[in-house]
Amino acid sequence: MQDTGTLAVGVFVESFPFVVLGTLVSTAVQLWVPQRLLFRLLPKSAVLRRAVLSLLGVLLPVCECGNVPLARGLLRRGLSPAEALTFVFAAPLLNPVTIITTYQAFGFDHGILLARIIGGFCIANLIGAMFATANSPERLLQPDFAASCNHAHTHDDVSGGKLGRFGGTFAAEITLLMPALAIGSLLAGVFQILLTQDSLLPLGSHPLWSVLVLIGLAAIVSVCSTVDAFFILGFASVFMPGAITAFLIFGALIDVKLLILLRTTFRAKTLALATLIALLSTAAIGFGVNLLNA
Repeated sequence: MQDTGTLAVGVFVESFPFVVLGTLVSTAVQLWVPQRLLFRLLPKSAVLRRAVLSLLGVLLPVCECGNVPLARGLLRRGLSPAEALTFVFAAPLLNPVTIITTYQAFGFDHGILLARIIGGFCIANLIGAMFATANSPERLLQPDFAASCNHAHTHDDVSGGKLGRFGGTFAAEITLLMPALAIGSLLAGVFQILLTQDSLLPLGSHPLWSVLVLIGLAAIVSVCSTVDAFFILGFASVFMPGAITAFLIFGALIDVKLLILLRTTFRAKTLALATLIALLSTAAIGFGVNLLNA
């Protein structure tokens, strides 16, 4: 029980500053970035717009959990759910800190770094493209959050001082997100205790099973994308390069902690479909990397 608590606290402490930073930026976007300016800066083409939003991770070097509050702010500024999901999934993989730490851990060996960057970008935009076809985009969102977005679109000019509005909005967002982060961190701690490294090692040399095993590990351990390369480096002598690649891609896209945070904004069906797309796409990339390195 003590080990579970220690692991859970570790995940929470690692994620907390990024969630706070993301919430600060989100609050600033909601209050002080005019909707017309945001849309003027983005391409009119839906495909290009999602691609540009993917690159926001270059400008905001936080891990995946810190991008959730910013995505909420962008949704309230009028972005579609498909565009917000593209940003959430692409940004941590294109984060310069993530790229640098991955290079420090693996260099250009086995194509791991390039596969992580290019593969992650493609998967995020594939998820966005799939949800862009939804007949009722608002049904991808939690009803309460969708209602708050409609309210925000029609109440841009709110009375009160700027600092007071900023503090109130920040407090409301952080109050909603912190319990989700705590629950996600606790679940990650429990799962890490239940899963032993010894049970994974026999599958490390199989071109497909090794990929699936490390995808599962990535979802469970919930390590932030800015440091996950150093975590998985210890497995590199046992697991194939494609499995390492799959861990690095999928862990930045989907993990227990992130799903709990995203549940504050998106419906469970939305997240289940996004997880399935990410799982199948990551497995294909990981298997492909293994074949290329055979």
